[in-house]
Amino acid sequence: MLTQSLLEAQENLQEFVSDPELEGKFEQAVDILITAFANGTTVLSCGNGGSCCDAMHFAEEFSGRYRKDRKALPAMAISDPSYMSCVANDYGYDFVFSRGVEAFGKKNGALLAISTSGNSKNVIEAAKKAREMKMQVIALSGKGGGELKNHCDVMFLAPGKNTDRIQEIHIKVIHTLIEGVERVLFPENYES
Repeated sequence: MLTQSLLEAQENLQEFVSDPELEGKFEQAVDILITAFANGTTVLSCGNGGSCCDAMHFAEEFSGRYRKDRKALPAMAISDPSYMSCVANDYGYDFVFSRGVEAFGKKNGALLAISTSGNSKNVIEAAKKAREMKMQVIALSGKGGGELKNHCDVMFLAPGKNTDRIQEIHIKVIHTLIEGVERVLFPENYES
């Protein structure tokens, strides 16, 4: 079973990297993040379940440490349980992320919106709110991108029909985006 599972993951990754538009999407997404940091805005991220964990992972790598020591970069996942339960109770779960974007997002900032189906209503509402506020939206999705593909500036669409395989591609994109930003802002961390 292990070999079969890893081979399936390898096939999905190979399909993903064979996308001729991938490099262009990557460069666009890195530019969006660098511009947000240069504008002094906090880069926000959101997702549900495992995608929430990925959103937190994305944010902590910027505000904490990725490969080497460097200045902390302002990034935050919309994931605080007391905040989320408050908004879910008062406004409904569809708005737990969009209210966070409204509170912490800024013009010329960025949102990483993660939904493996592309149809998570609360992630779509966050993307809509971000674009309304003149923020750029980077989306990670799968299964065709769903409705989310209509509310983002750049989307990384993972192949495969299983959520776990889609999430495996997403974490690779997250790490690569962080490295891409660091290579521009902190090139000394990548000198031999």
